[in-house]
Amino acid sequence: MTQAKSGDTVKIQYTGRLDDNSVFDTSVDRDPIQLTVGKGRTIPALEEAIVGMELGESKTIEISAEQAYGVYHKELVHTVSRKVLPADMEPKIGQRLKATSVDGRKFSVTIRDVSEKTVTMDTNHPLAGKDLTFDIELVAILSPS
Repeated sequence: MTQAKSGDTVKIQYTGRLDDNSVFDTSVDRDPIQLTVGKGRTIPALEEAIVGMELGESKTIEISAEQAYGVYHKELVHTVSRKVLPADMEPKIGQRLKATSVDGRKFSVTIRDVSEKTVTMDTNHPLAGKDLTFDIELVAILSPS
């Protein structure tokens, strides 16, 4: 039977869960995701888990926070004046925003707290510091290398 290997373009169905078993993302009710194994467009440990899987095979893998989105860094949480936001914006806790650094790099932030004068923004990835579990199924190998 054909096995997935680095360089193959594949399609997988997946469900990602946290330690408390809550689902943070799934493709089950959508089309499978397509990726090229080893291209680095997703978590490397997830790509590595696909290598050697046979068409139709399912498996569950656990990925540590360090191997997923990294550890959580408290120093990436910043409180800023509400004046830095557009005047017509009403920030809400949990809201995700796109921002631009002084050197022009684009990044995402999550609003963690809002007061009358300040907004606390977290630039960590929302899954930073969390161990992840993925249930994956290899549903297609589109272009074997």
